Amino acid sequence: MPILVFIIVLSLAFYVFYKIKYVRSRLPMEKKLLNGKSSMALGIFVAFFGINQLFLFQTILTYIIATLFIILGIASAWAGFKSYRYHVPYAIKEAENASK
Repeated sequence: MPILVFIIVLSLAFYVFYKIKYVRSRLPMEKKLLNGKSSMALGIFVAFFGINQLFLFQTILTYIIATLFIILGIASAWAGFKSYRYHVPYAIKEAENASK
């Protein structure tokens, strides 16, 4: 499944991108916003990695581990989304105050 590999590589690239931006940022709310985005990217990476493993190997152990990866990935992506959505208004206010 080449589309799964593409999504896995793309989400890993976004995770690294947002973590680099997180380290370079100086504003605290912007850091929390970027941390939420990177958590979403990492969750998508882990979930799609688990889905990809289901297609590669057909053993009981693979099904168990892939299910755990999918559940943990979805939970991490959901937590990152909630964090991102919560911190957006505060990051906007912080950016407006920093530009003044």
